[in-house]
Amino acid sequence: MTEPDKLHPAPRFLVIAASIVFILWGISQAQTVLVSFLVSVFFAILATPPVLWLERKRLPVVVAVLLVVAGMIFILLAIGTVVGTSINSFYAALPQYQARIQEQVHAFKGILAGKNVALPEKILLQYVNPAAILNLTVGLFMRLGSALSDIVLILLTVTFILLEITSFPVKLRAVLGDPHRVFPRFTVFVNDMKRYMVIKTLISLATGILVTIWLYILHVDFPILWGFLAFLLNYVPSIGSTIAGIPAVLLTLLQLGIWRAVLVAAGYMVINLALDYGVEPRLMGRKLDLSTLVVFLSLMFWGSLLGPIGAVLCVPLTMTLKFAFESHESTRWIAVLLGPETLTEKIPPAAKKRI
Repeated sequence: MTEPDKLHPAPRFLVIAASIVFILWGISQAQTVLVSFLVSVFFAILATPPVLWLERKRLPVVVAVLLVVAGMIFILLAIGTVVGTSINSFYAALPQYQARIQEQVHAFKGILAGKNVALPEKILLQYVNPAAILNLTVGLFMRLGSALSDIVLILLTVTFILLEITSFPVKLRAVLGDPHRVFPRFTVFVNDMKRYMVIKTLISLATGILVTIWLYILHVDFPILWGFLAFLLNYVPSIGSTIAGIPAVLLTLLQLGIWRAVLVAAGYMVINLALDYGVEPRLMGRKLDLSTLVVFLSLMFWGSLLGPIGAVLCVPLTMTLKFAFESHESTRWIAVLLGPETLTEKIPPAAKKRI
C-alpha cells in the first residue's frame, strides 16, 4: 500500500484541497456552536491572569474561579444594561434621523438645482444614504447580541476551562508518559496569545472610554453607544477603528452640523493614532509575527466564516493556525508565508529548501 507521504503530488493536492473544503463546510454548519466556544475561550483567556493571581494568594482554585466568574457576570450585566438601554433609545430615534436625512437630501438637491445640476433624488438616496449606515450599525449590534445570547452556556464553559488551567499540563504529561516533560514552544505561544488578548482588551477599553468622553463633551447623542462600538471594533485589525467612527460622525453631522462632525472625526483620529500606534506597540513589546496582508485577508476570511465574532478574533485564530503549521516540518513553509518579511532571516535551512 502506498504511504500518504509518498503519494503523487497531484492526488495528494486534491486530497488536501478536498479535506480543507470539507472542514470549512463543517465549520459553517456548526457556526453557532463554534462561535459560543470561541467567545468562551476569549473570556477564559482574559480571566486567566486574575485566577492565577488569586491562586498565588493561596486561595483554592474553585474559590478563585468562582470569584472571577462572579466578577465577569457583574461586569457583563452592567455593560448589558447600560449599552442595551442606549441601543433601544437609538433604535427608537432612528426614524427621526432618517427624516432629517430626507430633509438634507431635499436641501442638497435644491443647491444642485441652483447650480444647474440635475440629479434625481432616487440616486442621492441610493448611493449617498447615511440612513443605510445607521441601519447597518443597528444590525451589527443585533448580530453581536445574538452571538452572546447563550451567555449562561458561555459562562459555564468559561468556568470549566478555568478549572482545567492548572491541571491540563499534568494531564498532558501523563498522556505522553513523561511526568517531567516541558513544552517551551507551546508555553511561549500561550503566553503570547494571553498577552495579546489582555493588552488588546485594555487598549480597546481605553479607546471606548476616551471616545465616550469626547462625544459627551461635544454633546453628541448616545456617547456610550458609540464608545462601546469603538471598544468592540478596535479588536478588528486595519479597518475596525475607522469603521467605528463613521456612524458617530454621520450622526453628529445630522444633529450638530459639519464643524462639530469634523471635531468628532479629529477626536477619533487622535485617539486611534495615540493608542494603536503609540501605546499598543510599546505594551506588546514585539510584533505578532504575521504579515500585514495576512492579517487583512484573515479578517475577511474569518469574518465571512464566523460573522462578527470571527472578525473580532481573526488575529488570535490566525496565530493559532500559524503555530499549528510551525509544529510540523511538512507545513512549516505555510507558517513562513503567514509571517512577516523579517521572519525569513530565521527560517531553518530545511524550510528554505522546501520553499
